[in-house]
Amino acid sequence: MRLYKQSKSGRAVIVFACSIFVSVALGGAGPAGASGLPFVVGEKLTYILKWGFIPAGEAVMEVLPATTVSGEEAYHFVLTARSNSFVDPFYKVRDRIESFTDAGMTRSLHYIKKQREGSTDKDIVVTFDWDEKTARYSNYGEIIDPISLLPGTFDPLGAFFYTRLAAGTNVDEVRRPVTDGKKNVVGRARIIKKEKISVPAGTFDTYKLEPEMKDVGGVFRKSKNAILHIWITADSRRMLVKVKSKVIIGSFIGELVSATQQIDTVNAAER
Repeated sequence: MRLYKQSKSGRAVIVFACSIFVSVALGGAGPAGASGLPFVVGEKLTYILKWGFIPAGEAVMEVLPATTVSGEEAYHFVLTARSNSFVDPFYKVRDRIESFTDAGMTRSLHYIKKQREGSTDKDIVVTFDWDEKTARYSNYGEIIDPISLLPGTFDPLGAFFYTRLAAGTNVDEVRRPVTDGKKNVVGRARIIKKEKISVPAGTFDTYKLEPEMKDVGGVFRKSKNAILHIWITADSRRMLVKVKSKVIIGSFIGELVSATQQIDTVNAAER
C-alpha cells in the first residue's frame, strides 16, 4: 500500500510539474530586437520542481538560435521537463516543447510537443496559417479540424516568453490570446504586487502575478479554488524565478536554480 501511495503521488505531481511552465497565457507589448529585450539567444533557465519539500524533477527553458519557419524569421524557444530518479520507477517523464514565434514577437508560427509521461506517448504539432487565420493540430500525423485564431495568438510556451515583455509596464492586468491547437482563448493575469523573494539561484526583487485559472485544464480543473502564483524579476531580464500552486494534490513549487547565457563568441567578434 505504501508503494502505491508513492506511485500515485509521484505521478500526479510530476505531470503537474511538467505542464505548469506552459499553462500561463499572458500578454504584453514591445518589438523584438529593441533595446532591453528581456531574453537573448543562449539563455538557459533551470528549475527544480518540488511537491512540498519532495524533489520531483527538473525543468529547463532555453532560447535557441533564430531560425526560419515557412521562409519567415523566427525565435526558437524550448522547454524540457523530466522526472528525477525517485519518480522515474513510478512514472517516468521526458517532455520536450518547442515554440517558434515571429521575429516581431507578435504571434506564433509553429508549435511542437513531444510528451512522454508513463504510458502516454504523443507527438503533437500545431501549424499556424495566418493567411487563413487558422491553427491545425496533429498527433503522430493524425490531423483534426482546424480552429479559428484570434489576432496575435501565441502557443502556450510562446505566450510565456511574450509575458516577459509585459511585466512591469505599469498595468494591473496583462492578457494575450493563446492556443494549444484545440481551442483559442484569451489568457489573463493580475499583477498583485512587488515582492523580494529568495530561491536557490539567489534573492530577487520580483513582480508577483496571479493568472486566471478558468481555461487551464488538468489538475487545476479538478481542484476547487485552485491557486497559481508566478514571480518574475523586476529588472530588465524579467526572468521567471518561482511558481507556486495550491491544488487538490497539495502544494507544488518550482524554483530557479541557475540562469546562464551562452555567448555566441563568433557573432560577438564580428560585432
